Amino acid sequence: MNQIRAAIATISASAPFIPHWVLAAAVVVVATPLALVVHFALVRIVRRAIRTRGDYLGPLLARTRNLSRFALLVLAWGLTLQTGIFTMAAAAMIGRLLLFAFVLLAGWAAYVALTVSSDIYLRRFNLETADNLLARKHYTQVHILRRALAFFILLLTVGGALMTFPSIRQYGVSLFASAGVAGIVIGIAAQPVLSNLLAGIQLAITQPIRLEDSVVVEGEWGWIEEITATYVVVRIWDLRRLVLPLTYFIQKPFQNWTRRSSSIIGSVFLNLDYTVPVAELRRKLEEIVAASPLWDKKVVNLQVSDATERTVQLRVLASASNASAAWDLRCDIREKLIVFLQKHHPDALPRQRAEVIGVTPSHDHTLPVQD
Repeated sequence: MNQIRAAIATISASAPFIPHWVLAAAVVVVATPLALVVHFALVRIVRRAIRTRGDYLGPLLARTRNLSRFALLVLAWGLTLQTGIFTMAAAAMIGRLLLFAFVLLAGWAAYVALTVSSDIYLRRFNLETADNLLARKHYTQVHILRRALAFFILLLTVGGALMTFPSIRQYGVSLFASAGVAGIVIGIAAQPVLSNLLAGIQLAITQPIRLEDSVVVEGEWGWIEEITATYVVVRIWDLRRLVLPLTYFIQKPFQNWTRRSSSIIGSVFLNLDYTVPVAELRRKLEEIVAASPLWDKKVVNLQVSDATERTVQLRVLASASNASAAWDLRCDIREKLIVFLQKHHPDALPRQRAEVIGVTPSHDHTLPVQD
């Protein structure tokens, strides 16, 4: 650094006609590309070193490349202040700007550390497995808490950056000290945002829903596709999307078919004639589910659940590993039982009966004589 100062002093003495601000600008111009070249060289070296060291170090380097570039630029600009080329006023202004940039850099680094650490943690879980209850639990917790922490990091970073300027800090202090009514109004206006933020934290802790949970909300069946800081996206079975606020799942009832396990029991109801052979139909049901890859081999049953003056109602129960498989299994069972009845027991299908009482059949087929 002393050699740099001596070189600048030599240039200034040998060329007194060059304005002082031109020399200061030249120092900054030289420091900026120098920092970029150093960053480029370091990235190349690190990339070669981690080429054979796991598959997550490459994405980690890509995520931190812009952050490290900005950090080297801030360091280079900070070192230019040590050259003594700037005036007192210029040095004070640049120092304040560098402090502002350092606060932004710290917030950026905190956010990158948050995302990288959470991604490394989630690498241990796989959502593609059949029994992914534990994976969905951790994915949901991490995603909600990461969004909440990212919001607080943003809030602290912006607040800290603005506090580096005395004029803004004094204005903010005087504003919040004197405008009590305005503060109440702002608090009321921010209530939905804060309630959603608190609801997100509550969802992450209690977990009434998780990613890819099978739910029934507002009369629609679907899966939890996305949980953001303010709303939840439900992917309906016909590929529509239902968007609901986070507070909905705290304040209103809904059905979660995969709360403890993804296994579910599907039901099929058949209204048939009283002549239906229940025992034979039960054996046919067991044959159908045994041949189906959708059945998880846990529950299968057929019962007479109701009887009316015209038909009996049969209830078929069969279990599957998830809601989608249960739906397909129900449709398969219903179709094959109907085909079986049509072929072997058509009289067991619903029909209307009528008995005429009190009418004597007439054997006189002659026409009446008209006058």
